[in-house]
Amino acid sequence: MQLEDFYGRLVKVAGQENVAYLPATAKKISAIEITGKYIICHRCNQKTNKQLAFLPNGNYYCPQCIQFGRLTSQDLLYTIAEPNRFPLQTAPLTWSGKLSALQQGCAVDLQLQTSRKKDFLLWAVTGAGKTEILFPTIAAALKRRERICIATPRIDVCNELYPRLSAAFKQTSMVLLHGSSSMDYRYSQIVICTTHQLLKFKNAFDLLIIDEADAFPFKGNRLLQTAVTNARKKISSLLLLTATPTSEMLRKVKQHQLKLGYLPLRFHGHLLPVPQIILLPSWKKQLQRQKLAQNIIRPLQKWLQAGWPVLVFAPQISLLELLKTSLKQFTTNQHLTTVFAADPHRIEKVQQMREESCQLLITTTILERGVTFPKLNVLVIGADEPVFTEEALVQIAGRAGRSSQRPVGEVIFACSMLNRNLSRALRQIKFLNHEGAKLNNNALSKVPTSDTK
Repeated sequence: MQLEDFYGRLVKVAGQENVAYLPATAKKISAIEITGKYIICHRCNQKTNKQLAFLPNGNYYCPQCIQFGRLTSQDLLYTIAEPNRFPLQTAPLTWSGKLSALQQGCAVDLQLQTSRKKDFLLWAVTGAGKTEILFPTIAAALKRRERICIATPRIDVCNELYPRLSAAFKQTSMVLLHGSSSMDYRYSQIVICTTHQLLKFKNAFDLLIIDEADAFPFKGNRLLQTAVTNARKKISSLLLLTATPTSEMLRKVKQHQLKLGYLPLRFHGHLLPVPQIILLPSWKKQLQRQKLAQNIIRPLQKWLQAGWPVLVFAPQISLLELLKTSLKQFTTNQHLTTVFAADPHRIEKVQQMREESCQLLITTTILERGVTFPKLNVLVIGADEPVFTEEALVQIAGRAGRSSQRPVGEVIFACSMLNRNLSRALRQIKFLNHEGAKLNNNALSKVPTSDTK
């Protein structure tokens, strides 16, 4: 193990392991603190009842972060303060694209606030180009030799961000960390990771960016919120990115705990697609008989014949194969498959969709956000099922029309009834489109004061 592996990290060292090579400045921390009826883990900072953490050998372990390797009361954690040992860069941004005037307005505000180490919420509609808006801020931080992390709750978002950022900052060391990543950890100036990976860092980042900050499992997760606090430096900037901010985020804006950037228009200037609602009271019974209503089959056949890629969302994993079998009966297209969170071929299937070698992908809500497939159309089966929250429906509709190759797309929500989540999602999309349509003279509209939730 190299010294740089300890920079800004919490590294587990077994009790008997030789650490004589570590400098005197390395900090040693007991992995598990035993106190009263509880144990406290110093990796995840969570408290656990002793009875739930007891081992047969008389030691204790932390069950709350065991997915990163078991920590016991016999283990130690070592860390070395982040030294920011990165080369000086005068022109780190290698991206040749250009921001629109609206994107540039957000980017300038973001760069100013993060340079002052302020926390910032960027609320931008799906397809607004949030990643590109980040580029000037990341470039300025790199020039200051700062260490940067872009963390997100979803593996698929990590996999999409890594090649884009690698191309935009070709001279900068970068690492991709998540449970399915083929990369080993190495000391890098930019870290792209899932939010769970933040548990391994300690006072490491000058700029910490949480993309899709309202997504499961990050939203409302106390362990992951603590991980964010621990991973950033005492003097640092936290940037939250989302198209569907939570009421908690907006409350912090009102209380001046978060600065806000607001962009209700997509980068290509087109509005969000407004979903078509199709009422199908008997869709579940039909699907069990491997049948689908004609008002679903007809648009699907039209989309596939036109060559458009299609995402079909299902409310349950158990329905994926039924949908696949049913759809095969109504199309000659063989390039269709299913994907779900625990699918061992998940990464390859999503990549096939990006490369257009797969035309129709049947999925769960794992692909509701953070992925871009050009020229896409979207169908949601059972859009009134509880798993499809207001935020999820807005994000799903936002998968369509993201590309300048086809800035308009079609979205169908098939449902048994028009419930509250559907109504609120439609209202939010129409509200954002109203705000986006008001933009003129390259000026951002003011932050809305009406309640869109």
